[in-house]
Amino acid sequence: MEQPDVDEPVFLISAAAELAGMHAQTLRQYDRLGLVVPRRRAGGGRRYSLRDVAVLREIQRMSQDEGINLAGIARILTLQKKVERLEAEVEKMRPKADVGSRVFTTGPTGHVVIVERGRRASRDEGRSLVVWRGLQQ
Repeated sequence: MEQPDVDEPVFLISAAAELAGMHAQTLRQYDRLGLVVPRRRAGGGRRYSLRDVAVLREIQRMSQDEGINLAGIARILTLQKKVERLEAEVEKMRPKADVGSRVFTTGPTGHVVIVERGRRASRDEGRSLVVWRGLQQ
């Protein structure tokens, strides 16, 4: 059986409000504040996804159970998105890193550059070398 796409905007505002246990006006307010911004249909109608409903429930939990105000919730949601983006970036970079020793240098702009095995760092790549030995297990 195929899993539903959690990002597919399928719920009208009334259905999303009911699923989240909120009033539709609350969802409109959250949209204005940028907390949960649903996708819009050609006629301007809001469509919410399963992910949007989950975020609405989390907002309600943080507000009611934790006593966090909407500005705080907005900051938390922003930081969560940033963490997710950075974790995805780390996962993309993970194949380049292995458990063995690595040699790094700094590039002309100050960025860290991995020196590939069997290759020497050129003067253009940097001047200081660091040998990294991963944690031995």
